[in-house]
Amino acid sequence: MLDVTLVGFGAIGRSLHQRLPGHAGVRIAHVVVSAASVSPVREVVGPDVEVSVAVPMAAGLVLECAGHSALTEHVLPALARGVECAVLSVGALSEPGLVERLDDAAREGGTQLHLLSGAIGGIEAIAAARLAGLDEVTYTGRKPPQGWRGTPAEVLVDLDTLREPMVILHASAREAARLYPKNANVAATVALAGLGLDATMVRLIADPTVTDNVHEIAVRGAFGAMELTMRGKPLPDNPKTSALTVLSALRFLHNRVGSTTM
Repeated sequence: MLDVTLVGFGAIGRSLHQRLPGHAGVRIAHVVVSAASVSPVREVVGPDVEVSVAVPMAAGLVLECAGHSALTEHVLPALARGVECAVLSVGALSEPGLVERLDDAAREGGTQLHLLSGAIGGIEAIAAARLAGLDEVTYTGRKPPQGWRGTPAEVLVDLDTLREPMVILHASAREAARLYPKNANVAATVALAGLGLDATMVRLIADPTVTDNVHEIAVRGAFGAMELTMRGKPLPDNPKTSALTVLSALRFLHNRVGSTTM
């Protein structure tokens, strides 16, 4: 049995908790949340799941779904203690030096850090193509106006009255992840698989003509060319997050205990 410690219990964590019961090889044994959330989360998960403010010393596998600050607060020390970790907040790696700190911590602990693909596909193909050399990688992300609530887009445009698609950011993946940390994990994931955070170009678009989260990737290199478009349904209780993000985490957990992986 694989015991999983969830770091975070927002929309993603709650969805994972709902979907995992009954899986023969995986169970959520522990949930890590802020002090103010401990009591309400305990009421939701019941007595069979421990809830605390820190990753337990004996954690089996840590799955981060809390947001960027969780990587420095929880993932770094867990790795250094030898706890295997998987993260969904890949955009946090745009912070200068954080990739190196995480790598050092994993080496110190003799363990591994897994960067999950989250809401996007084609990551394995991009990473494979990188071995032969890449010339260009671009990512375009479109979301309905309400998907950009609570972001700098609110300063640029009235999201309630927007009638035509509007580019709210055209910059590097590093800048996209810095300015839109809750929306640009996909951009950072694409960048880290390919040309890196500074050489990967990103366009973010508030688009009233779409109802899904639309991801478009264009890649050119020695391997040839690839274009990928995905239309992901958002989580019902969090329009900023694609439902595929949850499925990506579930696939990772299933592969960790399955006899055959893909």
